[in-house]
Amino acid sequence: MTRKAPAEDPGDSRLRVGPPKDYAAGLPAVTSALRHAHAQMGVRRSLLTLLSVNQKTGFDCPGCAWPEPEHRHRAEFCENGAKAVAEEATLRRVGPGFFAEHTLAELAGRSDYWLGQQGRLTHPMYRPAGGDRYRQISWDEAFAVIARELGALDSPDQAAFYTSGRASNEAAFLYQLFVRLLGTNNLPDCSNMCHESSGSALTQTIGIGKGSVRLEDLYETDLILVVGQNPGTNHPRMLSALETAKDKGARVISVNPLPEAGLSRFKNPQRPSGVLGAGTRLCDRFLQIRLGGDQALFQAFNRLLLEAEDDAPGTVLDHDFIAAHTHGFEEFADQARKTSWDDVLEATGLSEREIQVAFQEVLSARKIVVCWAMGLTQHRHSVPTIREVVNFLLLRGNIGRPGAGLCPVRGHSNVQGDRTMGIHEKPDAAFLDALGAEFGFVPPRHHGHDAVEAIRAMRDGQVRVFVALGGNFVSAAPDTEVTERALRNCELTVQISTKLNRSHAVAGRQALILPCLGRTEADLRPGGEQRVTVEDSMGMVHLSRGRLAPASDTLLSEIAIICRMADAALDSGGSQVPWADFEADYDRIRDRIARVVPGFEDFNARVRRPGGFALPHPPRDDRRFPTRTGLANFTVNQLDVLRVPQGRLLLQTLRSHDQYNTTIYGLDDRYRGIHQGRRVLFVHPDDLAAHGLTEGDPVDIVSEFSDGVERRAPAFRTVAYPTPRGCCAAYFPETNVLVPLDSTAEVSNTPTSKSIVVRLEAAH
Repeated sequence: MTRKAPAEDPGDSRLRVGPPKDYAAGLPAVTSALRHAHAQMGVRRSLLTLLSVNQKTGFDCPGCAWPEPEHRHRAEFCENGAKAVAEEATLRRVGPGFFAEHTLAELAGRSDYWLGQQGRLTHPMYRPAGGDRYRQISWDEAFAVIARELGALDSPDQAAFYTSGRASNEAAFLYQLFVRLLGTNNLPDCSNMCHESSGSALTQTIGIGKGSVRLEDLYETDLILVVGQNPGTNHPRMLSALETAKDKGARVISVNPLPEAGLSRFKNPQRPSGVLGAGTRLCDRFLQIRLGGDQALFQAFNRLLLEAEDDAPGTVLDHDFIAAHTHGFEEFADQARKTSWDDVLEATGLSEREIQVAFQEVLSARKIVVCWAMGLTQHRHSVPTIREVVNFLLLRGNIGRPGAGLCPVRGHSNVQGDRTMGIHEKPDAAFLDALGAEFGFVPPRHHGHDAVEAIRAMRDGQVRVFVALGGNFVSAAPDTEVTERALRNCELTVQISTKLNRSHAVAGRQALILPCLGRTEADLRPGGEQRVTVEDSMGMVHLSRGRLAPASDTLLSEIAIICRMADAALDSGGSQVPWADFEADYDRIRDRIARVVPGFEDFNARVRRPGGFALPHPPRDDRRFPTRTGLANFTVNQLDVLRVPQGRLLLQTLRSHDQYNTTIYGLDDRYRGIHQGRRVLFVHPDDLAAHGLTEGDPVDIVSEFSDGVERRAPAFRTVAYPTPRGCCAAYFPETNVLVPLDSTAEVSNTPTSKSIVVRLEAAH
């Protein structure tokens, strides 16, 4: 084991392909977690850090947003959580000497894996106009650069301020306050590229863009539908919740294009049976659906529910709930009865028998939870698909009662909290009213840019300054070449970061790297130790307290960076914002949040209770639906079957198991049998044969869209894999280049990364 970063980029020259696994976790997960932790942190630091993850007096995992159970294990983390912590708490450092040795051009030629493995950033760095590399700069000089460039803009709308889901509630609140005091709502965030479709659909139908379940609901339900989601890799602690649900008698149906090890069997390393035995079979039924076929499946279920009610009146639908709490049932039902079985079978790739058998599971369950992730949210028709899921649950009153409801499983650990704190390009009028009253200014009311619109605006010279609070915007965004050109077209790019990533190498004419504290690190101010808060995927808010010494004495917290940036850039005469007081004592920030954001009353006292507190959710709490109609809305959603031309395949981008979002922990995907490489294309054996290919052949993947632009991802190795016929899969960010900037979901404007029409060409 070594705590030295790799000197050379390993590439894919050692790629090996083996059989996929039929179970998740177990001893291999424990071994992998400890190996990564030891390589990055060493033994003592690993123990100190990992035993604090997700504990009530510890820090929130910087990985996913899955909620913590009330009764927590001493090791309340998963394999990928351990990797996330190890990457942040690493002993590797990226200081001024590193940047003196590496030009931007050299860094831009490195892989995401190599960049991430170099370690923690230690000093603020500046790339001056015309310079070929970063040089060290003082904090005061960095903030002066930002103030100068923001002050030179013709309009505040010529700046855009991106946010990653790892920012704390306090940092996000101050960030959006600064941006709105500046005079713009250009607040793109990572949600725009992943779960925006969920928020859009849920706001339209139930009046709040969040899921309606608590963790306890999974333990009380009869049936859990896990749709378009791979919890074994993306939310591994969800497997423990599914195991508990199974113990209590729940059934689980997986609806997904790929068979996933985590939904086959789960070997819980916290149970003897998970270490020594066969583990728990989680999935009772697997529906291997064609990419984008989920809307058709739920429309089929809804038609079958209506027909079952016709056959046995009063026994299937919840008529009292429909009458008292919903709107639009008759129009919905009329359309649902016309659902074409031919269209359903073509769209889903399933047989009628498979759907009918799964429907019997639905019919026998009185309490149902539907969970989903990006497999539902990144298609052209994602919002109609999620609205159809809502229709499905409304029919039997499965929203607003224990053991039932909607469960969009968010990614980053505080992406939901950032939106709650006002990170939104289309702000709510009531929120702006409260914010303006609290701080004595008139917030801008016009809509700002989301992530896709911000890229267009940078590309076209309409945005000249880009600031990112965390994240890796270049690797998260679609249409990689366009995104990179857009950022390089800016006068100034600013990255507030913990670790080196590709966005530091794709710089504007001037560029700043501002290194910040991570979740694992103690945040000590003259007034005492500071703690931040986060909101999980189910609306629980709790404290997070780092314990490690900072990676560098020069680091500032995200909050300190925002406060000093705002103080330097704003004319404070027109507002009532004590930035220095906020930087000194985060309780003062929470006091202001309590007066602006509903549900945070008495914030400081409530969040100090063990486990924190739940935010109000009117549909869940008392079946109140704050929609325009005042009721839950049934919707009519036209089904458009995506028909792929002859000789083409439908590609989805996905994560490997050694990856979380854009962070690449390693080059293996143990569950899919991939080792020491990432440029692989998973294709059904029959499709390989139809294209005149055999496993292992090198191919270029070329996307085809109506804009007529050819986008190419070169040099991928084919892997025979049990995908649905006509569908294939490959890892992002390597295949983000194939997704056009203008190919987005209706309503939400989320890039369509799960439905890309491609052809395969022999690699040269």
